[in-house]
Amino acid sequence: MDSLDLIKFANIHAAIDDADTAHLVIGLNKVVSSRTVAGLDVDVQEAPDGVKLRITVAEGTAIARPVHMCFGLLQEAGIQKIDMDIDIEAGAKIDVIAHCVFPNATDVRHEMDAQIRVGEQARYTYFERHIHPETGGVTVIPKARVELADGARFKTEFELVEGRVGVIDIDYETTCGPDSVMEMTSRIRGRGDDVIKIRETGHLIGQRSRGVLTSRVAVRDNARAEVYNKLTATAAYARGHVDCKEIIQDSAGAKAVPIVEVNHPKAHITHEAAIGSVDTRQLETLMARGLNEDEASDLIVSGLLS
Repeated sequence: MDSLDLIKFANIHAAIDDADTAHLVIGLNKVVSSRTVAGLDVDVQEAPDGVKLRITVAEGTAIARPVHMCFGLLQEAGIQKIDMDIDIEAGAKIDVIAHCVFPNATDVRHEMDAQIRVGEQARYTYFERHIHPETGGVTVIPKARVELADGARFKTEFELVEGRVGVIDIDYETTCGPDSVMEMTSRIRGRGDDVIKIRETGHLIGQRSRGVLTSRVAVRDNARAEVYNKLTATAAYARGHVDCKEIIQDSAGAKAVPIVEVNHPKAHITHEAAIGSVDTRQLETLMARGLNEDEASDLIVSGLLS
């Protein structure tokens, strides 16, 4: 494997070259490049069948620049397993930008299992972008279990809009303590015979905890999508919202199952789910301005996923 090629596809040259920016690049199950900064500890254990990561941000540390991570492989076939244990200690703050890159895949399986703890008044944001080939030869299985202490903030965004999805099966679950805030967002575009499954769950167990689950999915051709979003509230003044929107075209199909469960009289959760074709009024407006139907449809879908 040429490590420069993996970095090129992820387009993180600037982060790799900047001595003040932490980064971690893993190709298949080997570390290609890494750098830490003060207050950030990254312990990596390589094994033939996967990589174990233990990431700790020290108490009260604010990592000034986003940490860049890249997971991927350039081979056509292979299995990549990432086991992550993340501990954001009290008052610490970190932002992570992650790229998962599989440009040549015909039979690739990427599994990620994360255990995340965000301490009191700490913040952790994680933006994950996937880059897949046009062949759809990727199976992605990301799983995360997150615990938020008093006043913690957690935000995650998952984006897969380049190349074919293949098969993706997301399973995220977050438990929110008092005054904590959770935001989980996924944006995915599928086509061909892609299969998309999203299961996102939030438990608002602390007083005044807040949470939002947002899913944006667009499928066409014969692709299929299933979204199961569940938000529960068991504490006073907990507030939450579930928002799922899906666009289907051609012979594609989609299912949305928003579940809200409230077990305290002073808690409140709302939900919204919509599945349908491209909005006719928007389509006609764009076509009146010179776009053909396909161009107008693509623009509307891009707006949904932006």
